[in-house]
Amino acid sequence: MMHTILKSMDALFQFQTVSAHCDVPCGIYDPSTAQIASLTVIRMLDLIQELADKGDLNLSDQARLSRLVSQKEIHADKVKEEIRIIWGDYFKEAQFNQVPGIHALTHKIMMQASKCRQSIDQENGIELLILVNQFAERFWATKEVKTKESICPYPPSQPVIYPVLNS
Repeated sequence: MMHTILKSMDALFQFQTVSAHCDVPCGIYDPSTAQIASLTVIRMLDLIQELADKGDLNLSDQARLSRLVSQKEIHADKVKEEIRIIWGDYFKEAQFNQVPGIHALTHKIMMQASKCRQSIDQENGIELLILVNQFAERFWATKEVKTKESICPYPPSQPVIYPVLNS
């Protein structure tokens, strides 16, 4: 019934149609959230390995392990979500032409994030960060923003692609 009322009002008043490229047309896209989530995956994998090296785990250690695994998986999913949003909402034909191969790279990131969820191998986390850094580099290229690689200033101390911002 509500739909019928709104449709009748639209026909009567002829409201102007508006559209947006995403749910909230803010225009703010930044792969840094995916990069931080990738770093978190690596850090959780490192902490899981520290527990494994400990040997026998007491109840407190087991609870910590459970939290670490949970956070690893949450952040691997966050990588997928953030990359998917940028790929789906920001990238259009012009950007696809600027950075060929972005579809394949996005798919690789999705698959690698799933590998991170399925295992506790640190190499999977590092590979995920490498792919997300490649995505970030291509993203910033579409905005004609130069990038630099720096070691992040906190554990796991891995290389990250950052935009070079002018003041």
